[in-house]
Amino acid sequence: MAATSSRLHGGCHCGAITVDFATSLVPADTAPRACDCSFCRAHGAAWISDPAGQLVVHVLRPDVLRRYRQGSEAAQFLLCSDCGVLVAVVFEEGEQRHAAVNAGCLDARDAFAPAVAASPQALAPAEKVARWRQLWIHDVRVEIA
Repeated sequence: MAATSSRLHGGCHCGAITVDFATSLVPADTAPRACDCSFCRAHGAAWISDPAGQLVVHVLRPDVLRRYRQGSEAAQFLLCSDCGVLVAVVFEEGEQRHAAVNAGCLDARDAFAPAVAASPQALAPAEKVARWRQLWIHDVRVEIA
């Protein structure tokens, strides 16, 4: 993992799922990617990631973790079923896990640059996976209590 300059914390509204994102990204210089799919739009999701960063998703109440797949079903969204917050999206490939964090669930959500539109729906499934491998966080752990 590359040197990180900050740790971004956050999670769902009720605290059942938290995230710890170590990254070299500077929030003020980072524009989250606002996916234009109907699921992300319904949740107001805007994604950030740093391939050299590290993400730990702490699931403090496993009974409320919901995983949802849509579209190509290659990635799974991690949501809290109690408060409804979408915290991350994860793609698993063998032993390798890649992820992006919903900037809206981070404590520093207001520090980010304005979101930019992203249209993954325009990509073929193989192109999506290639994009995830390139852009998403490579060092990802989901720790279930």
